[in-house]
Amino acid sequence: MQKRLEKIADNNITRSASKNSAVARLNGLWAIFERSDNVLIVISADPDAIASALALKRLLSYRVHSVVIGYPNEIRRLNNLTMVERLKIPIERLHTLSMKDYSKKILVDSQPNHLACFEKMTFNAVIDHHPVTTGWDAAFIDIRPEYGAVSSMMVEYLRAAGIKPSVALATALFYGVKVDTQNFQKQNMQASDGICFRYLFNIANLNLVRKFELTELRRSELRYFRTALNEVKASNRRAYVHLGKVGTPDILVIIADFFNRVESFDWVIVSGLHGEKLVVIFRCDGYRKNAGKLAKATFGRFGPAGGHKEAARAESPLKNLPLRENQEFTTKTLIRLITQHIK
Repeated sequence: MQKRLEKIADNNITRSASKNSAVARLNGLWAIFERSDNVLIVISADPDAIASALALKRLLSYRVHSVVIGYPNEIRRLNNLTMVERLKIPIERLHTLSMKDYSKKILVDSQPNHLACFEKMTFNAVIDHHPVTTGWDAAFIDIRPEYGAVSSMMVEYLRAAGIKPSVALATALFYGVKVDTQNFQKQNMQASDGICFRYLFNIANLNLVRKFELTELRRSELRYFRTALNEVKASNRRAYVHLGKVGTPDILVIIADFFNRVESFDWVIVSGLHGEKLVVIFRCDGYRKNAGKLAKATFGRFGPAGGHKEAARAESPLKNLPLRENQEFTTKTLIRLITQHIK
């Protein structure tokens, strides 16, 4: 199994295809389904996964009895909620579905060992763009880590099938590519992403895409900006701010990205308490700096921490932090922890 998955990663082939071509992949995918199948497409819901699942549902239309898209995570980000609502994308929470009702299952934009709930399921097909993992198998596997988005892969499937996506589907895929490639600023992508993006550009509703991108904040969350502006501490071209308790860690990302636009800040570190965890967001330009390494050095011994050169995240249970009894975590605490590891 290990060697076979490594071969997939190295050569970008699927087990069902004798040669690396979009048509061969498409035929290999179609071959595992029968007309009587009730198919469940499983995703961890984000724009790329949602769009890819919608495309896969279109590919299986008229070839199987039914297709349902299920997801385990609560969708909280307004961008994603707006995408689902405006495009009327039919997705259902996984816990409301009975697994015995589905004869075939497909995992998209993830792999079985990414989430505990996925590990309990058996998949007939796995389509993904993340690095290959081991300890699982499927009748059809298409994993291409060099692609920036699964949405790009799905465009190739659609074109191989001779299917022109509807405006709604093209808009979803276009947004999926934009989000997962970070507007083509990420390194793990290739010319295929650009080709698919250009193809979708002529079909997608760009005004809707802009609406998705701009819808980030609930009105109730504006108060966090007031807190951040009052609380921010600047030192040595670094901005530190602790927001206290937050309703969602997403607001920390929004605040960090906001401060990251300020010319005088080379580093931005924003933290907040969500439930019983401290969540810390790191931002920098990635030039002679490494946010992922800083996150791991500072918080890695307390909980999950890491990321890319320019963006990283850490999550630490409060009980693991080096705080005195009844001591509150503050911006000063954040500065003290960070300055031990930053040059």
